[in-house]
Amino acid sequence: MSAAMKTYDVVIVGGGVVGSASAHYLRKNGHTGAIALIEKDTSWAFGCTARSAGGLRQQFSTPENIHLSKFGVTLVKNLKQEFGPDADIGFREQGYLICSTPGGLPILEENHAVQTANGADNVLLRGDALAQRFPWLVTEGIAAACFGLSGEGWVDPYMFAALFRKSAIARGVELIQGEVTGVTREDHRITGVRLASGEAVSCGALVNAAGTGAGKLAGLAGIDLPVGPRKRYVYVLDCPAATDALRKAPLTVIPGGVYFRPEGRNFIAGLSPEEHQEPDTFDWEVDYNWFEEMIWPALAGRVPLFEAVKVIGAWAGHYDYNALDQNAVIGPHPEIRNFFFANGFSGHGLQQGPAAGNAISELIIDGRYKTIDLARFGFERIRGNQPLFERNVI
Repeated sequence: MSAAMKTYDVVIVGGGVVGSASAHYLRKNGHTGAIALIEKDTSWAFGCTARSAGGLRQQFSTPENIHLSKFGVTLVKNLKQEFGPDADIGFREQGYLICSTPGGLPILEENHAVQTANGADNVLLRGDALAQRFPWLVTEGIAAACFGLSGEGWVDPYMFAALFRKSAIARGVELIQGEVTGVTREDHRITGVRLASGEAVSCGALVNAAGTGAGKLAGLAGIDLPVGPRKRYVYVLDCPAATDALRKAPLTVIPGGVYFRPEGRNFIAGLSPEEHQEPDTFDWEVDYNWFEEMIWPALAGRVPLFEAVKVIGAWAGHYDYNALDQNAVIGPHPEIRNFFFANGFSGHGLQQGPAAGNAISELIIDGRYKTIDLARFGFERIRGNQPLFERNVI
């Protein structure tokens, strides 16, 4: 071993919200050893976090996802206690509204029952109650909609991640700008990583928080992890006819999957493609035909005020997509016990990153989950090809 090799107790690969929260909570929960946070894009412009829509919701079908997000909401509501008096990420607590046709009603009702049983504050609205609460919505053909009364909305994702990162660095976590190109492993233990610069870094534990690169990083350690990028488009809309009521709308998901929400004086909208429609390029170019052909007709049909809109901006981002079941993979590898997964959030990483980071810190410090039992999200289900499906993927 080179005398110049840097050695850390914990190396975290990926500086988005999941990796930065892991570093923050390691320090907060009492880890005093050397920690490195490795990130290849320290402009912070191209990761999953910065290009997300910043949503927070409890409307999931999996209890663990509900509790992961509740942890995040509690943090957001107590941000100044956690990060200081100047902490502000622009939380807009306007809720989520997920609409269902008669055919999808049994699943919506089942999900609602799971959510309320796990402490989510939401309500099913039908008929006149739905129409009166959201007069801008065409409710014909909508059997019911689930609305988050509290604890749901959106934040500035860039600022959220920055709070964790700055807190970690202030507590002595070292930020390393670089790309991991190799993982060194001896039998059932990771001993370090190699960077594109040629630098070698030794570690006592390795945390995979590499976002869309998680599958690639796992592969460098000889582990097959079905997590990779899926391209998504977000469009910024100007709607001159928008009423005050529409500008106060929740993040609304209409039947078919198109979503929109207010964004300042404007709105943003998007639609996740079906499997056969997935873009086959992972660049940052936006397909404007996707809006014209797939989003706008559906949007204008449900919200007539959107019949006259102008696309004034757009961006592409990439989900860290778990192809097995669209749920996160969290926890240690069954044999390589010092390799920890925090991957595959499939578009939920911003809201679930704080709890996931806290969970990783508990596993490293205490060897067990203390706050939320995430055993069902472990790697064993990946290896055994036993999916735990999340039905509410937006």
